[in-house]
Amino acid sequence: MLTIASRCWLCQCPLHLAVQGICSLCLKHLPPAPPYCPRCGLPSAGGNLDCGRCLLKPPPWDALIFASPYEPPVSGLVLRLKFSNLPELDTPLARLLLLRWLARWRSGNLPRPEVLLSVPLHQKRYFSRGYNQSELLARPLARWLHCQYLPGALTRDRQTVSQQSLTERERKWNLRKAFTCHANLRGKHVMLLDDVVTTGSTVREIGKILHNQGVASLQIACICRTLQK
Repeated sequence: MLTIASRCWLCQCPLHLAVQGICSLCLKHLPPAPPYCPRCGLPSAGGNLDCGRCLLKPPPWDALIFASPYEPPVSGLVLRLKFSNLPELDTPLARLLLLRWLARWRSGNLPRPEVLLSVPLHQKRYFSRGYNQSELLARPLARWLHCQYLPGALTRDRQTVSQQSLTERERKWNLRKAFTCHANLRGKHVMLLDDVVTTGSTVREIGKILHNQGVASLQIACICRTLQK
């Protein structure tokens, strides 16, 4: 008798390896991303070159890698991980991100990270949810990338209003001085992981802190990237 853990999360077909979570057929038919800027992840016709937005105002990171645009079916899996108490979705989603990262890394324009960080939740939200979905995603990814994961390196020091209902300008103000980095990462190649990047306000705020520390490079990794802006 096959359990749900032994079936594809999308089509429910039996899996040869349960840890994969998503079958090869569903993986093949995931919606492709349009041409996008390798630095900010937003649509761009520039191929492997930074888009005009990044040239005029570079973000405080060097590359952004995402597994899927924020659209079904992957967006639905992320929502189930966050709000339906299904932490077992962490490994299938982290594997999707690993595959995208490997494709970028093989092209030769990404350093292998030495340190992996995850975007933290405020303590009250962590206790109400029971886990930090970004932390769950980071643990298998760090193991596969053979890099050090520092779960306590970043803290969210004050409880902020939910970002979902805010404009981009409001998101920036909402996150001002909300994070602290407790590790010395000077000279390190760092990956910062979040589940979804929408406007980029959260990773931008943390990126500024890490940039001021003098990290050698910073790459943002997320399961989904919202492509409309």
